[in-house]
Amino acid sequence: MAERYTVKERGKLLVFLFDSLSGWSKKKVKQRLQGASVAVNGVVTTKHDYLLNEGDIIEVGVVQKSTTAGQTANKLEIIYHDKDLIAVNKPAGLLSVGTTKENRQHALALLRTQLSRPKHSVKLWPVHRLDKETSGVLLFATSKEMREAVMATWGESEKTYLAIVEGTPKVSKRTISEPLRLDEKEYRMHVGDHPLAKHAVTHYNVKQSSSKSSLLEVKLETGRQHQIRAHMAWLGHSVVGDERYGTKGVRMGLHALRLSIVHPKSKKPLCFEVDAPGEFYRLLR
Repeated sequence: MAERYTVKERGKLLVFLFDSLSGWSKKKVKQRLQGASVAVNGVVTTKHDYLLNEGDIIEVGVVQKSTTAGQTANKLEIIYHDKDLIAVNKPAGLLSVGTTKENRQHALALLRTQLSRPKHSVKLWPVHRLDKETSGVLLFATSKEMREAVMATWGESEKTYLAIVEGTPKVSKRTISEPLRLDEKEYRMHVGDHPLAKHAVTHYNVKQSSSKSSLLEVKLETGRQHQIRAHMAWLGHSVVGDERYGTKGVRMGLHALRLSIVHPKSKKPLCFEVDAPGEFYRLLR
């Protein structure tokens, strides 16, 4: 059974463990940490210098209970499947598609393996992508033609996210219409007017707030890369755990909650939805 501790002041994880587990040898503490037996707010981490905040919950002895941040299962949760489209619940820490031929640990490869049978290899095409640390609805097509048909009306689709951000926005409901420009060297979006910047619109609504963070429902009118992350950082309320635009954490507070489209063949409206996992909501300190 896991032992639970509450962080009283900001500091590093290993120092906290040494202080809290004073009856243990330092060697034993390090072994527990390296053995993926320590969780911060429900997510296992092995980083000794992981930065803790006041109010964080530390559990020791959870190797069977949780998964390491970034660790993925062999199978994905399928939330919709017909002969043309497949929607899955992508966990945080898993790439949508591979970046190299050698990288086979990504949603596309896992789903292909999951659906393929002997002498019948399934082919899939990603309709869109989610950032590695973003969880939630991810859509694939079973043919290149179907992918192109969905993308032809992608601007009419409805994309809704949950975001946990640092602090509380002064305006509880707002539309951000700042253009975005990708800096390929830094691989990050710059916000503001520029000859190369593209139109971007983000709508958010504060659903819940705590002393240090807030839960937002976010709807995208456009779908630029890193759009929510860049817009919220520009507003002064970075997504929790977003190392690129804010502060590093156990996981990023971004979840693709809902995707609504019209099926290109049947012309029927489809809505794919999956709630965020418990580890996501525990980021709302």
